[in-house]
Amino acid sequence: MLDIKYIRENAEKIKQAIKNKNINLDLDELLILDEQRRKLQFKIDESRTEKNKIAESAKGKGGKPHWIASTQRGKPTKEQIEAGKKIKTEINNAEEQFKKIAVKYKQLLYAVPNTTSEDTPIGLNESGNKVIRKFGAIPKFDFKPKNHMELGVAHNIIDTEKSAIISGARFNYLFGEAVLLQFAILQFTLQTLTDQKIIKKLADKVGNPFDKPFIPVIPPVIAKSEIMKKMDRLDPIEDRYYLKQDDSLLIGSAEHTLGPLHMNEIIDEKKLPIRYIGYSTAFRREAGTYGKDMVGILRRHQFDKAEMETFIQPEHGIVEQDLIIAIQEYLVQQLELPYQVVAICTGDMGKQDFRQIDIECFMPSENKYRETHTSDYMTDYQSRRLNIRYKNKNNEKNLVHMNDATAFAMGRILIAILENYQQANGNIIIPKVLRKYMPNNQSLVLVKK
Repeated sequence: MLDIKYIRENAEKIKQAIKNKNINLDLDELLILDEQRRKLQFKIDESRTEKNKIAESAKGKGGKPHWIASTQRGKPTKEQIEAGKKIKTEINNAEEQFKKIAVKYKQLLYAVPNTTSEDTPIGLNESGNKVIRKFGAIPKFDFKPKNHMELGVAHNIIDTEKSAIISGARFNYLFGEAVLLQFAILQFTLQTLTDQKIIKKLADKVGNPFDKPFIPVIPPVIAKSEIMKKMDRLDPIEDRYYLKQDDSLLIGSAEHTLGPLHMNEIIDEKKLPIRYIGYSTAFRREAGTYGKDMVGILRRHQFDKAEMETFIQPEHGIVEQDLIIAIQEYLVQQLELPYQVVAICTGDMGKQDFRQIDIECFMPSENKYRETHTSDYMTDYQSRRLNIRYKNKNNEKNLVHMNDATAFAMGRILIAILENYQQANGNIIIPKVLRKYMPNNQSLVLVKK
């Protein structure tokens, strides 16, 4: 969330962000409640001070008025008792009003979106997204390319029919070489992100002063609802798998349990940046996408994903995202897949995002680019709720800035590899960079059933 003081001082800027992100929110209502809340708090504080004064005056010097006989000392007068009761009632009434206002105030405050960077395109929806650059040549086939499901079924490595019977729609099985290929991708990812030389090379390229590598993590896949609320990932709740008995949720990304790792901590600035690469299964109901991408494994309820999460000083937040994007591009380039980098517009980005950049890989069966990676720079939007701060050399405490991003969404990158590397005879070449992790599988050879 944003700081209420910042909202007060930048109301017009926030209103523009609300408009640009297509969010239904009346900021003036929040500001009115904020004013009422502050006046009530001032009234409560004044009344408490007055109540304390009455209590002290009843005691007199040394705790009891000197003019009262020893047997009567310490007893307040009738007037003092009545005044004390009146103030207590006023305090109680003001506190009740404050509580009622605070509920709506908090609800509206949490609904305020983050502002956006100057280079974020203004747009109503995905049609307003801007392609920044492209890499790689689109493959040219002298045959009609098959989609990943046709290839997966032919090679007996993907099944969605039995999973639909056993688990329901939007689930799948992976078998054999598909599993080996997925873990080859993971090994390649972990080796890359833990290599300080590679990180330094990419950091220098974008002007990031830190070459610290990423720490591999296998995080929990369940988060308490209060934690998801602090991460601002509880809503839309219809897109989550909610465990009512535990008041918890299955995560939709490793980010959801990586982000709170340093909740309520004050980090020594010397330890920044902190960088994690987490690998987990993720779960999403995909609400609102009925009938969309039903065939294949592009949009699943359950999928595996390697996710980056970093914590850094505010002045380095943008170049940290630039490094993350450079890492994403490096990973895809090493796979020799054609892709484009896209700046996501205000109407298509998340409420929490200050800046969102996606990578879309080319999918031959659709003859278009599809999103395979995203990078979200949140500024201090999440860290404020999570209370993650750092202490600098002057002993000043400030909120960290947070970035999260896809290293690889396994299902989607498998699609890109299968479709881009398919051959006329049905075989699928394994990308060179992955072959050392699959020494007995230089290609997936189609065996007729």
